[in-house]
Amino acid sequence: MIDVMIPVYKPDERFFELLDMLGRQTVKINQIILMNTEQKYWDEWIYHHPKYKLPANVKVWHISKWEFDHGRTRREAVKKSKAEIFVMMTMDAMPKDEFLLENLIKPLEKEAVAVSYARQLPREGAGPVEKFTRYFNYPENSRIKTKEDIPELGIKTYFCSNVCAAYKRNIYDEVGGFIKNAIFNEDMVYAAACGECGFAIAYAADAQVIHSHHYTNKEQFHRNFDVGVSQAEHPEVFDKIPSESEGIKLVKQTAAYLKKEGYSKLIIPMCITSAYKFIGYKLGKNYKKLSPKKVMKYTMNKEYFRKKGY
Repeated sequence: MIDVMIPVYKPDERFFELLDMLGRQTVKINQIILMNTEQKYWDEWIYHHPKYKLPANVKVWHISKWEFDHGRTRREAVKKSKAEIFVMMTMDAMPKDEFLLENLIKPLEKEAVAVSYARQLPREGAGPVEKFTRYFNYPENSRIKTKEDIPELGIKTYFCSNVCAAYKRNIYDEVGGFIKNAIFNEDMVYAAACGECGFAIAYAADAQVIHSHHYTNKEQFHRNFDVGVSQAEHPEVFDKIPSESEGIKLVKQTAAYLKKEGYSKLIIPMCITSAYKFIGYKLGKNYKKLSPKKVMKYTMNKEYFRKKGY
């Protein structure tokens, strides 16, 4: 039995397509559990599409923006499920085909594998930099990763994205689930906890979703500030295995790719974007040294810090 869980906020037309694609999967889904933030936006969406009927297996729970948390909201979704395997997705991840779930859960047949995550492909029209970034983080070959791979892979050992990932419920319960308070990286923190307990993380390259973004430099700054905050709050993971080297590797390999493919004019803009990302990240790593005013200016997740008294 498999349940799929999706945090939802301001659904749009593509959400119909996502639900349709989930209904066409070769693996039958027991429940699709939607954790919707702010009921008014959900009601507006339903109101403007009166002919659309939700699939019978879709269950919707509403929370406020104040209540939303990347960790806690997902924990609450899991509590509503009795499935042996559950799949976490985001509302902007589109299954490439009807075999997504079938291929995603296949690695979980191995006893030691706790979680399996999908390959993310760029959207149609994505630029060269975004395309290469997807390839860098989500290569063509599948792999099962354990703690023993840290000398080779570094922080990539625990890289795991719940944009689309399948979890074994018994191991989830044993490890303790997602952290309760998370500004970012709840998926990697969980994967690291699994690794430390002797379990494995699987990358299923044949399980594919369409998912990419085009962020402005300012958006990259804010996003990476929150990434830095998440790392500062989990030194048990990120202090032992620093991630800066992966960022440097990405910049170098992206520049080489752009030059090779005839996009040399994009190298300088890419380096400027990388600078925004790095500065945001370093400020986030050191957010405790900043004034509350600056923290609230730099974060893209203000509710997280308001809960902390900022």
